[in-house]
Amino acid sequence: MMMMEMQYNNNNNAYGVDEYMLQDDEWDRDLLLDPAWEKQQRKTFTAWCNSHLRRAGTQIENIEEDFRNGLKLMLLLEVISGERLPKPDRGKMRFHKIANVNKALDYITSKGVKLVSIGAEEIVDGNVKMTLGMIWTIILRFAIQDISVEGNTHTHTRTHARTHARTLILVIVCCLLETSAKEGLLLWCQRKTAPYRNVNVQNFHCSWKDGLAFCALIHRHRPDLIDYAKLKKDDALGNLNLALELAEKHLDIPKMLDPEDIINTPKPDERAIMTYVSCFYHAFAGAEQAETAANRICKVLGVNQENEKLMEEYERLASELLAWIRQTTPWLENRSPENTMTAMRRKLEDFRDYRRMHKPPKVQEKCQLEINFNTIQTKLRISNRPAFMPSEGKMVSDITVAWQGLEQSEKGYEEWLLSEIRRLERVEHLAEKFQQKAATHEGWAKGKDQLLSVKDYEKASLTEVRALLRKHEAFESDLAAHQDRVEQIAAIAQELNELDYQAAGVMNERCQWMCDLWDQLGTLTQKRREALERTEKLLETIDQLFLEFSKRCAPFINWMEGAMEDLQDIFMVHSVDEVQNLISAHDQFKVTLPEADSERQAILSVHNEVQKIAQSYGITSNLTNIYCNITPADINQMWDKVKKFVPQRDGTLQEEVSRQHMNEKLRRQFAAQANIIGPWIQTRMEEIAHSSVDLGGALEDHMTQLKQYEHVIINYKPNIDKLEGDHQLIQESLIFDNKHTNYTMEHIRVGWELLLTTIARTINETETQILMRDAKGLSQQQLNDFRSSFTHFDRKKKGGMETDDFRACLISMGYDLGEAEFTRIMSLVDPNGSGAVSFQSFVDFMTRETGDTDTAEQVVASFRILAGDKPYILVDELRRELPPEQAEYCISRMPPYVGPVGLPGALDYMAFSTALYGESDL
Repeated sequence: MMMMEMQYNNNNNAYGVDEYMLQDDEWDRDLLLDPAWEKQQRKTFTAWCNSHLRRAGTQIENIEEDFRNGLKLMLLLEVISGERLPKPDRGKMRFHKIANVNKALDYITSKGVKLVSIGAEEIVDGNVKMTLGMIWTIILRFAIQDISVEGNTHTHTRTHARTHARTLILVIVCCLLETSAKEGLLLWCQRKTAPYRNVNVQNFHCSWKDGLAFCALIHRHRPDLIDYAKLKKDDALGNLNLALELAEKHLDIPKMLDPEDIINTPKPDERAIMTYVSCFYHAFAGAEQAETAANRICKVLGVNQENEKLMEEYERLASELLAWIRQTTPWLENRSPENTMTAMRRKLEDFRDYRRMHKPPKVQEKCQLEINFNTIQTKLRISNRPAFMPSEGKMVSDITVAWQGLEQSEKGYEEWLLSEIRRLERVEHLAEKFQQKAATHEGWAKGKDQLLSVKDYEKASLTEVRALLRKHEAFESDLAAHQDRVEQIAAIAQELNELDYQAAGVMNERCQWMCDLWDQLGTLTQKRREALERTEKLLETIDQLFLEFSKRCAPFINWMEGAMEDLQDIFMVHSVDEVQNLISAHDQFKVTLPEADSERQAILSVHNEVQKIAQSYGITSNLTNIYCNITPADINQMWDKVKKFVPQRDGTLQEEVSRQHMNEKLRRQFAAQANIIGPWIQTRMEEIAHSSVDLGGALEDHMTQLKQYEHVIINYKPNIDKLEGDHQLIQESLIFDNKHTNYTMEHIRVGWELLLTTIARTINETETQILMRDAKGLSQQQLNDFRSSFTHFDRKKKGGMETDDFRACLISMGYDLGEAEFTRIMSLVDPNGSGAVSFQSFVDFMTRETGDTDTAEQVVASFRILAGDKPYILVDELRRELPPEQAEYCISRMPPYVGPVGLPGALDYMAFSTALYGESDL
């Protein structure tokens, strides 16, 4: 029998791998095949050839007979190579067959395989040994030669760490030794079966007899097909039958071996085993490549889906917050005044409810919205995606502007409420005062116009005329005394008009009537005086005592009326000092009472003198004071009222003193807390700012410190609530000033809200730095170095380097900056042109060029694998290779393929992949 050998362009190394080639040489030199081996090769090679020929719609039954005419041999080579061979001869003569076989052998030789002493005549004559040798050469060249450890690097990510290390060493050894095809296949088998018990693949004969190696290969790639833990080493027949049946049913690998032959042969045929094992390699290598491509696509799509969900959530929260602001702002801008204190107090209570219950959750929502926006942008940068641009009007800056407008309206609304309450309080006080003074004046003026119009002097005697004249003089004094009251009533009415008093119309009519009546009384008084003076010449006597009584009585009565008005006057004060001033004035008034009592007794003595004169001179007529209608009884009655009102006034003033002392207590109580809370908030702000600037340790330690600050701040909330309660008591008591503290409740609220926002934003920035550090592969030392450089060049310590400072920082790190290059870098770190570079932008810049992120080209390459190198992909292929959720995501967003060779329903995965990274307008 002629010898056959296969030569490769690569020389085999002598590092232990020549053992198997020496075994081949020994087998070849044996000249005759072992009958058992020949049987195994015939079955295996026939099945292998049919696995390829069936793609051409044919097969062979007898390996040495069916290849004799060379036609199926050439067809086999075309199928497995994908190339066209020279046109075969269809003649049935011997030389036609020899020509076809020679064409096949020439093609094999052209592929770098040197065939030694294999003649076409022997193949045509049906020589079994030569035919099997030729088929083995074809198998080596097209099924095994290209197998190497490097050719199948898509290993499963769940491989045990020890196995992965061993595989890496084998890869390095294979690369160094440039291993042969058989050694590459053997190393692949060893690597795949290394974790399995009772499997030790050292060759392609005895290592496979118990069937466990075949089962391990299947379980390694398809664990769903076999329960390896239940297999037994001593059940070789069961293991082999199970492996061959599963491979045929699920892996499309035909049965090329007989389990009985393998078991019963001391040393199974090595070539048969290698041929069958190579089919496993090709079956699993493609699956692993597709799995890797699918995993990459799933990863990219998963990131994109998560980012889209975050963007949709941001849009929803932004819309809701803006809607709330638009709904609330008109309410705060409404300045429609109410006409009563009750209604205005109700508005004030609604505003307190808004500040306590409605606004705080929205403050948290605004803060969370800013945090979500920063998180989205960070994740987009890390995943190499374009920056997120919210819908028009929903940027963080838009929300900030809207929020500032809300707070401006809120501040103005509270000031307006308090101003309106003060106005209505003043209006009610003045209206009550107007009513009292107007009623008193109207009572006095009632009927005066009629009395002044009576012409009683025409029938009076001289005495009566003189009496009438003196009485008129007394009235004039009384009229002059009431001038001040009329002016006070007019001034009160004027002030009520200026304060928009709701009943101003009725009040003005009443005031105008009193003024018109006053003018009429003045005119009538003047006319009556003129008439009496004309009559006076006819009168010679007048009762001086009655006249004196009337003259002295009228001012005294007016004084008592004024005193009673003052003693019953409604006062409004806001401090203890103002009450003390009223008490001092009242004490001064009481000092004048003895003098007034002396005047009363003097007036009464005048009347008593009249009685004495009458008794002395025997006057028996009805003595009536014609100059006035006031009697001593009237004076005494009014005097008794004055004395009664004095202690009542004392009690009212003392009650007001107590109330003002209580108000002062509320002021001091609020001030004591506010003077503690205000500095406490400022101290916490400084601590947070200091911890952010002097970051020297690990970010996790900084995060722990910030969480502790946050815990302390949250636990401090009851102090704010208690201060709010004290503030409410102050407002309910209508206390509008507090000299004991510079802090108002508004200052505390603003400081507290700023503190909550600052700690939340600082925690989010630290979380973003941790996420950036981990995603970019930065060490803690690198991040600390970045922070140190940033802090050094942030000369104004505002949290951002200015343009010149950033240029100096780059130069210090060795950058050779031209103006164009520096402009390009600034467009990356300061895209908005703010003139400042934040720490986050600085870190992004420092790590951007070294980051390991997915690219559009990688995603396109992955889709190309799933599509079988086509420029498009079909819906069925996506659903077969990807999980359902990712597959439907791609189908719904992938545009139709419009190329020249596309099938109906084909999708353009290239446009879809570039759109994921913002490189197209899809």
